Amino acid sequence: MTAESFPLTWLYAPGDRPEVVGKALACGADVVLIDLEDAVPPDRKDYARAATAERLTQRQPVPVHVRVNALDGPWLEADLKALTALPGLSGLRLPKVTSPADVVRVAERAAPTEGGTRAEGGAIPLHALLETALGVEQAFAIASAHPDVRGVSLGETDLRADLGVREDAGLDWSRARVVLAARAARLPPPTQSIHPDIRDLEGLAASCARGRALGFLGRAAIHPRQLPVIERAYLPTPQEIATAEEIVKAAARDPGAQALPDGRFIDTAVVTGAQRTLALARRLN
Repeated sequence: MTAESFPLTWLYAPGDRPEVVGKALACGADVVLIDLEDAVPPDRKDYARAATAERLTQRQPVPVHVRVNALDGPWLEADLKALTALPGLSGLRLPKVTSPADVVRVAERAAPTEGGTRAEGGAIPLHALLETALGVEQAFAIASAHPDVRGVSLGETDLRADLGVREDAGLDWSRARVVLAARAARLPPPTQSIHPDIRDLEGLAASCARGRALGFLGRAAIHPRQLPVIERAYLPTPQEIATAEEIVKAAARDPGAQALPDGRFIDTAVVTGAQRTLALARRLN
């Protein structure tokens, strides 16, 4: 278990602005998300795809995922054809997934072909974005639809509009649903959706704290200034690190379930959580 197993910052960059993508790759995000969907107007879709494909012919300094166009739209087939064999591609983000069949269709169409050149080799990791009421209702079925699904998360801007939610707390049930679905499908904890106000860093920090309490791990960003706030919010505190070290040391002395001197009970699940905390803490070194 390593810190690299837990990316915390995922930075979006529009695919039709290669200079912005280049800056995103150099600004310290754990993963860069090149967007071919909402960030790109229809008359620039072809250019965005071509520019992204050109960049991904080479391996990149950080993992790069691409959010492809609508799964039922006219551009998806060209996106998959242009991108899926490229060595610089680390994953695909699928927008507005509403059913397991959506994921299966993409997985089959994106399957590696003989002679492919992807640096990682093998299947392309797929990350499903749930952005509608129907998608949230199908969360576990989508998360477990295919072995290539490596993550699920919410797209809260669209979900908020679909549900007619006015207050942020109105999305908490959907957030809990996707956290449970990811865990039930043995996927990593989902990342939080973007915080749309790039100047509101205080609000971002508070929102991240809320997301962490709900079981999220890390967050998507739309501006580099958001990255340090997200990372700080999701890294363990000194007290959490000290507690985790105590738990791991106790488990090393006695692998079975036990009570610590102060009465706290620990078992395998508690130890696993402590190990994850210490893996994340290594990012502080």
